[in-house]
Amino acid sequence: MLVRIVKMSFHSEYTEKFLCIFEQKKQLIRNSPGCHFLELYRGKQDPNIFFTYSYWASENDLNTYKESMLFKETWSKTKILFNKRPEAWSVDKITSLN
Repeated sequence: MLVRIVKMSFHSEYTEKFLCIFEQKKQLIRNSPGCHFLELYRGKQDPNIFFTYSYWASENDLNTYKESMLFKETWSKTKILFNKRPEAWSVDKITSLN
């Protein structure tokens, strides 16, 4: 399993627009082949910073999603709202406790 973490920082006047985009697309993203989990987090100290966490069956599944029209359309609407360059990490989950 691959975990994808993306940090995004938005201009304050665009955070609601981003939340609307995410609301419209979250089920489609989550139902992409190989996606097993999707969460969105918002910064406590800075409410203009958001993180997505998604779990993918494989790097190939993530790459297929990143080449999809869903990703390209969503990303084109989202990236124009950023106030900083986004950061992304692909990591392996070592331990998870519930």
